[in-house]
Amino acid sequence: MHPTTVLYLSRTDVESVGVSMSDIVDAVQDMFKEKGEGRVEMPAKPGIHTRENAFIHAMPAYIPGIQSAGIKWISGYPDNQKKNLPYVNGLLILNDTDTGIPIAIMDATWITAQRTGAATAVAAKYLARKDSSSVGILACGVQGRSNLEALSCVFKISMVKAFDIYPDVAARFACEMAEVVQTKIEVVNNPREAVVDMDLIVTSGPILKNPDPVIEAAWVAEGSFASAVDFDSYWKGEALRQADKFATDDLSQMGHYRKSGFFKQTPRPYADLGEIVVGTQPGRENENERTICMNLGLASGDMATAILIYRRAGEKGIGTRLPL
Repeated sequence: MHPTTVLYLSRTDVESVGVSMSDIVDAVQDMFKEKGEGRVEMPAKPGIHTRENAFIHAMPAYIPGIQSAGIKWISGYPDNQKKNLPYVNGLLILNDTDTGIPIAIMDATWITAQRTGAATAVAAKYLARKDSSSVGILACGVQGRSNLEALSCVFKISMVKAFDIYPDVAARFACEMAEVVQTKIEVVNNPREAVVDMDLIVTSGPILKNPDPVIEAAWVAEGSFASAVDFDSYWKGEALRQADKFATDDLSQMGHYRKSGFFKQTPRPYADLGEIVVGTQPGRENENERTICMNLGLASGDMATAILIYRRAGEKGIGTRLPL
């Protein structure tokens, strides 16, 4: 029978289905395994750019192993923060893999944040020291929160230092995220304090095509791992190039960005996370290596998360049926 409705899930619906960060970390790791074994279809994301440093991207992907196929239409507008609007906004459509007919439309803002944090956790699982316990967060917005939460699913965190250009944002982050990770969070006054001597470093500010980075090579300790969520916006070329292992989540997408004018000072990665997860390329090989992963954000991570939400929503009767 031809379906006559599609399930609509608002952001409140998406958050209320009860998919945990641990669930998402596991799903994203499984996705990278599928990707590393060549079973994910995911073209480089096309986009349009209506303002400087802003983007609206189309992100399709198909993961056969979990029968998840769909597309995310996502925007990132840094100036929205000045208007009290979210930096990232979007919608995601899931399609039936047998018929291609849409089965769900859902808010993608929460999904984007969670799967991005989960990708950092997966990268750290393979590239960070197993005993890593201190975290520096630079930029304390949505991504700073999700990345710290995801890292706490993999590591026993005992120290967090947080920096943001807006001190009140950092203070609110410290108060609220201390409850999530069960660790006191120290707000620091400059980026350097959130990098020096930290085991795990996350930079999560706005993505800028022509950034003015501040992190210097001398700040980054031996044995540390960094996740550059905001691409090279915080990182000077010298700091990126001193990494013993520099990885990304998808080699072809990094090449696509380079052709668009990004990553002028960024080294070429030795591997992507799919290769590292399946073992065709090594992860961390000794305690002293500096490792950096620059995750670009993958549609396959969105689809791995969205299918969990869709199925859990169906079990719980959450969402609104709309006519097709």
